[in-house]
Amino acid sequence: MNKAYTIIIFLTFMGIHSSCQKPETSNKDWKIAWEENFDQPDHFDTNVWSKIPRGTPDWKNYMSDFDSCYDMQDGNLVLRGIANRPEYNLDDTATYLTGGVFTKDKKGFHNGRLEIRARLVGARGAWPAIWLLPQDGQWPDGGEIDIMERLNSESIAYQTVHSYYTVQLKQTTPRKGGTGQIDPDGYNVYAVELGADSLRFYINDEHILTYPRIETDKEGQYPFDQPYYLLIDMQLGGSWVGRVYPEDLPAEMWVDWVRFYTKE
Repeated sequence: MNKAYTIIIFLTFMGIHSSCQKPETSNKDWKIAWEENFDQPDHFDTNVWSKIPRGTPDWKNYMSDFDSCYDMQDGNLVLRGIANRPEYNLDDTATYLTGGVFTKDKKGFHNGRLEIRARLVGARGAWPAIWLLPQDGQWPDGGEIDIMERLNSESIAYQTVHSYYTVQLKQTTPRKGGTGQIDPDGYNVYAVELGADSLRFYINDEHILTYPRIETDKEGQYPFDQPYYLLIDMQLGGSWVGRVYPEDLPAEMWVDWVRFYTKE
């Protein structure tokens, strides 16, 4: 076989081989605009993050600023759900304590792709979440974007939107949520692309759900074209996940990084 013929065969094979490669994921057109790597040795950046205060909704029932609910380890922000104990000598009488942070009034996200890499240490009654709420506006009119919710130690995560259209009017078209497989013991990357006309959700670059703006005479179908702040929190108990088993605690969420991309 002569040399020229060998080269032709090789180049032909490479062209066929290249055409069979897995397509690049949707983030190939995005350029990073901001990132948080949680590299601080003993505290998170308070210019960006604040501890979430306690409140009356299910997810806020046990929010606490107690130090044991927060940690910085190996370049991760660690958020815990723990059982309250007398030896803590706290004025807080809540049965459980949970840690959570948000960027409210400090950093907003709009028209871009938001990714969070995190590992979840599950427990019965654990309900960690990564999600977005509007900088301005009340719930549900301003919308809610759930990038990740996970129950107990399940091998799936939930990605969902809420709005006046879905909550008050109970509209189910377009489909408002989906689930995707996760590594229950390892790190996973949860993402949402925030656009003027659609939200696109991913888990480990697998497309899970697109929620589009549609033509409708119903109110509040797509309030999502506005700045949102990010919440990352460990939650325990509530009407959705149910009873907490204290013997399973602590539950933890290890957040490796947060990245926000925009298109040039």
